[in-house]
Amino acid sequence: MTVDIKIIRAGQMYRYFFRETVVGDGRRPARTPLREAQEQAGVPAGRWMGRGLAVLGLAPGEEVTEAQLRNLFGERGRHPDADRIEADLLAKGVSPKKAFKAGALGRRVMVTGVDFVFRPQPTIYLLWALGDEETRLVIEAAHERAIERVLEWIEDEVAVIRYGKDGIYRVRPPGGLLAARFRHYEARSGMPLLHDHVLLSVKGQRVDGKWNSIHTTALYENTVAASALYNELVAAEVCEALGLATEPRIVTPGRRPVMEIAGVPHELIRWTSRRSDQIAACLAELEHEYVTAVDDDGEPRFLPVVSETARAKMNAMAARKTRPPKQKTLPLAQLRVWWKASAILTSGVAVDVITSLLEYARAAAAAIRARVAAVVDVALAAVDVAATVFVMNDGGRFHRRHLVAEARRHLALVLRGRRREPGLDDQVVAAAISTHCLDISEPKTTIGLLKDYRLYTARWALSDLPARPRPPAFVPDPSQHPPTDPGEPADVRALGEDAGEWEIPRVPLQYERAVLAGAVVREKLRTATAVRGRAYDVVAHQQAAMPEQLLPPAAADPEHDDQEPEAGPTEAIDMTALRALRESRTDVEALDLTADRLRHLQDAFAKVGEESRTRATRVAWNAAPDDADAAHPVRRDDQQAHRPQEPGPHRGREVGH
Repeated sequence: MTVDIKIIRAGQMYRYFFRETVVGDGRRPARTPLREAQEQAGVPAGRWMGRGLAVLGLAPGEEVTEAQLRNLFGERGRHPDADRIEADLLAKGVSPKKAFKAGALGRRVMVTGVDFVFRPQPTIYLLWALGDEETRLVIEAAHERAIERVLEWIEDEVAVIRYGKDGIYRVRPPGGLLAARFRHYEARSGMPLLHDHVLLSVKGQRVDGKWNSIHTTALYENTVAASALYNELVAAEVCEALGLATEPRIVTPGRRPVMEIAGVPHELIRWTSRRSDQIAACLAELEHEYVTAVDDDGEPRFLPVVSETARAKMNAMAARKTRPPKQKTLPLAQLRVWWKASAILTSGVAVDVITSLLEYARAAAAAIRARVAAVVDVALAAVDVAATVFVMNDGGRFHRRHLVAEARRHLALVLRGRRREPGLDDQVVAAAISTHCLDISEPKTTIGLLKDYRLYTARWALSDLPARPRPPAFVPDPSQHPPTDPGEPADVRALGEDAGEWEIPRVPLQYERAVLAGAVVREKLRTATAVRGRAYDVVAHQQAAMPEQLLPPAAADPEHDDQEPEAGPTEAIDMTALRALRESRTDVEALDLTADRLRHLQDAFAKVGEESRTRATRVAWNAAPDDADAAHPVRRDDQQAHRPQEPGPHRGREVGH
């Protein structure tokens, strides 16, 4: 995710945020005023944002002062200008108790806000760091507008005030929310990392004028959907302004791809990911300790394999253990000069590519835009979204927010950096719920009656979908030891090679099965178009979600359309495209991960295709039982009339995942 969330408590505000966050993650010198410390650190002043500012007499974009931060977040939720309000009332002769109460926003609370951290994808902030001044300003403006849009969505669809006994009443804050935004430029490692800390106050005003706290659990639950919306918006803004396009890239085997700017080399991303390598090395050690740990009786303490949940927890532990101390911040102009020099010297990317990175990205975008049409089929998108969410959630049960997040990811995958119509994600979610989801909420519970907490499952049975692969059986050998140098990254194992002795067995991730489930359901719907009365444009829909290296070859000469293709009916993988992908600068990492999965998908699609052809043959024979000589099975060419291309693993959304 590119949006993180943390709770802000009153005491923590002084210990951490005032000393570091508000001054660019550096160490604020003691007794140094906030604005002076920000100027020394080379970061801009914080700015207010949110519709709730109007109620408090503040304006969007106004500078955030230290006193305002202290009152709102450090003094248990007071008015940002509580000092001025209290002083004015005391001057008028009001008692100190009433003057203090006038500066309060409802009851005093310990949890005063949440810290949202927004950061774009690596290829975007690489263009921001290595591009010219105009590119930098365009990306920063897109970054700010995307944050504003996400905050508006939180105000309208997520934020809720609970009041009454046990929080039985829930209302949206009609006046909106208020937040303070602080811009940072670099990561702890000193590498470029454009990101903003948005300190969102939990104080909200009801219609009757009373102030209550926003339900922070709702903010946590919708963080993934907020992250998907931010990614989609910032990529569309940047691509439209600079003439770019996005492409899916696989970062972690078995997980969903991330949408990155096409044409930016992977080597540059690796150049910025030194800390990721340290976390990965530490994670390998923790996993080895996990699978080899024994109790006093010599029995294994944990499972012999690393589950997805356990790995997530160990990844957080590895991040904490390898967290370096913060460095002294530098002005952005100086950082940009240093970053470009470092990239030229240490990234391994050619100098002309680094100095002309935007031009390379535009050339890649032109190729993508020429071959990939922005086709959004709401019905087919609903199939993909429902199938993915159904498989990815334990027990096949999910809420609307899961569908919203997946719909936004799907649209980002299909549109490739193009803007979409407002509300298109809601249309996909509505289609998924009405067509493919079953409401299993408990109507007697109060929370079950709320739209956001309706519980759904898919209308399909788990037996209709591919079985989840079982975790490998593994008995750890306590005599083995991890690599001596944890900082040395593990060698990449080629496909087909035996696993090394330090291959930690992990439970297979669910996303691969989710992708295959969506393909199976789409195939069923495609073969039932006569019943549904709708011809799905499957080829155009799948092509829009396809990496350009795996697009089908250009159409043949019309004069030679009658020639039979050389490939057999079961040859679904375009090996020429795969070889080109191996030589590609931007998708060299995606090849090995994709090829293995394509083999599994090829078998599944071949089986589905054979079953479809068998049914078609049976129908054709039954249509003329008395004339066996005249009856003939439906040939591949006959099906081309309503199925322009046979779906294969090299086509469609599966490749991007």
